[in-house]
Amino acid sequence: MEKKEIKIVGLDLDGTLLTDKKELLPYTKNVIGEALQNGTVVLVATGRPWTGVPEELRELTGMDYALTANGARIIETRTGKVLEEHLLSKEAAKKAIAIGRKYDTLLEVYFDGQGYAQKDEIAQVRKYHKNPNMWDYFLRTRIAVDRLEDLLDEKEGNLDKVQMLFADMEEREEAWKELEREGVFELVGSLQYNIEINAVGVNKGTGLVNLGKMLGIRREEIMAIMISQCSRKLDLGLPWRMPKKRSKL
Repeated sequence: MEKKEIKIVGLDLDGTLLTDKKELLPYTKNVIGEALQNGTVVLVATGRPWTGVPEELRELTGMDYALTANGARIIETRTGKVLEEHLLSKEAAKKAIAIGRKYDTLLEVYFDGQGYAQKDEIAQVRKYHKNPNMWDYFLRTRIAVDRLEDLLDEKEGNLDKVQMLFADMEEREEAWKELEREGVFELVGSLQYNIEINAVGVNKGTGLVNLGKMLGIRREEIMAIMISQCSRKLDLGLPWRMPKKRSKL
């Protein structure tokens, strides 16, 4: 059987490329740099916005594309041009928020790569983010608002995604089931205590395939590297590599 050449590699961040301290190891950075120099299209495929990607990755020569918000947006990094986006409607977002209100959660919404959360919930971030290394990142990058529902009414356009952080994992399981029953959401959990909610059909695998089409690269020439907990279903039609060790490719 002819061995397929991999021309696109999509890299998840949290739980995969970054350590538990949210750091990029020098070895990992060097491997990525070598792949880019060899002509491979390497990009982050993450739930984060582009501004939430570590600076040392954003500044890598050749890191020309990024798949953000779990595939809701594909951007050309050097120009900021949006190549493709599939957003969550306000109606669907309000439905997700209403479900989240039934549980002990910290709720967030994202517009154009910017995260928003309520002031009262931001003050309790340590209760919901189980990893202390996320506290500073969260506090630096979120804009505080009084009420998310009011923000949705004020903002124009649709959303990248909604995120829920849970204090209780049994409640997370119940909320996941309730959201699934709605049939209008795509759900992932990049952390063991969160749920990220996108428009149905939006995921990293589909986003990578769509980028491949733009670049004239076939599906079988695309690889995604992630830790299996990031999604409950790996039926994205791509070869997936699950690293045995984090931050080693």
